[in-house]
Amino acid sequence: MISQLSIDNFAIIQHLEVTFHDGLNIMTGETGAGKSIIIEAVSLALGARSDTAFVRTGCERALIQLVLTDPSWEEPVILTREIFAKGKSLCRINDRIVTRASLSEFSRRFVDIHGQYDHQSLLDPQMHLSILDACAREQIGPLKEETARLFALYEKSQAELSALKKKKSELLQKRSFLEFKRDEISRIDPRPGEDQNLEQALSLMKNSGAVYQALSLSYENLYNREDSVSDLLGSLMGQLSQVEKLSPQIEAFTACASDCYYRLLDLSEQIRRFRDRVEFSPQQIDQTIQRLEDLNQLKAKYGGSIQAVLEYYANLEGALEDAEDLDERILSQETHTQELAVALSQSCAGLSLRRKQAAESIEKAINRELSQLNFQNAHFSVSFQENRDSHGQAVFTSQGLDVVEFMISTNKGEALKPLGKIASGGEISRIMLAFKRILGDYDRIPTMIFDEIDSGISGQAAAVVGKKLAQIGKNHQVICITHLAQIAAMGEHHYKIFKSSDETQTYTEIQPLSGKDLIQEIARLSGSLALTEGALRNAEEMLELAKKAKES
Repeated sequence: MISQLSIDNFAIIQHLEVTFHDGLNIMTGETGAGKSIIIEAVSLALGARSDTAFVRTGCERALIQLVLTDPSWEEPVILTREIFAKGKSLCRINDRIVTRASLSEFSRRFVDIHGQYDHQSLLDPQMHLSILDACAREQIGPLKEETARLFALYEKSQAELSALKKKKSELLQKRSFLEFKRDEISRIDPRPGEDQNLEQALSLMKNSGAVYQALSLSYENLYNREDSVSDLLGSLMGQLSQVEKLSPQIEAFTACASDCYYRLLDLSEQIRRFRDRVEFSPQQIDQTIQRLEDLNQLKAKYGGSIQAVLEYYANLEGALEDAEDLDERILSQETHTQELAVALSQSCAGLSLRRKQAAESIEKAINRELSQLNFQNAHFSVSFQENRDSHGQAVFTSQGLDVVEFMISTNKGEALKPLGKIASGGEISRIMLAFKRILGDYDRIPTMIFDEIDSGISGQAAAVVGKKLAQIGKNHQVICITHLAQIAAMGEHHYKIFKSSDETQTYTEIQPLSGKDLIQEIARLSGSLALTEGALRNAEEMLELAKKAKES
């Protein structure tokens, strides 16, 4: 529970400290005194979003601290929220800095705040399913998680199936074009390095005359005249051979000359054969030029090199093979999606059954609560429908197939109608109180805060709401802001919020009330224009009746 609250430099609060207790804690005060500001500060300490406008004018920061205690804890937990005028905000749990989301996640297990506009969720059918699930989370939670898991798989499988079908459609549209490209490359049939070889060959062809002349002269000089290099080298070999036996070194010279001679003969023969092939016809040149043009066209279209063209061709082949394989993959994916749809449908059916079972218990609990809240002839019911499209096809969601709406009849003999179309503001406040009672018991939330739960009610209904709050206070710490004497009288601890001011500033302050001060506040809340003896006696009697009601 919240045992202490400390606020500094927040809105019109300069400094405020209050100690709360078990049971029903009531806060009252004139309109504009700052009651809701205190609840706003508590919300921020619990992890609500901050705003620099909350920082008191002229101050650098606002500081809010909540002390949470529990019988099972060795030490209290201190929640701290600092809001700086320059825009930053810090959250702490026991001096450890945490994110706002972490603070909010931690706090929601211990404190539930019902603001004066939260009842709007009861009027929105889109919220009814979440409220139902929250009221029976223990029974519904596991199936709901399994349904959400299957829906995620189903949605992913559907997306993959759609992607395959889209790919097939695109491939069908592009198939003839892909085949044209593949056939074009296949017809030309490029070879790795072919373009470079052809360019060299073409260069040779274009200079064949000069090449032939140079090779012929080389051949003549090496072999084909009387004083050729081979003749001179042969004469050299003869001279050396005559004296080679006289010295091992001369013998080596002869061997080297012999090797050169035969290598020279081989070179001469190669030059001759190459020279005899150098003459090219114009037709050969034209064919080579045409082949180069074909290869260059492919390179220009498909990547800039023969290697890139060959890689592009391989990709085309792969794409066309994929197109042939897509039908089988689509069939397999359709089967998988259908299997998931069956599993999801079964899970949704189980979830729906579990919800309907829970709804029966919740209907009984809500109707019992409503009866205690002075709805003597009211009947609350949970309506179920399946989520379907205009063609009657089931529309799965992560929440299942259920479309839930809260229905109520507030008078005997009236048909059930949607809650938002029949209930008044005061009735909605009491219905929300019934839901909060059930949710609070289920979640075992130690502290429940109600900011003006009395909106739209008065008289006997207010007395009933006060009794219900006191009843909730037996198992929870309840902190309630109210304007009604009937509710305030049921409190076990009472605090008055009021404003004071000096020459320059206004301050919100808080004062615990008891004895005569409490009687006077109840008299004021009763609407007395003056605190007459009669008004004070009425207030004292109201407190005495409230005491007996709590004891009973």
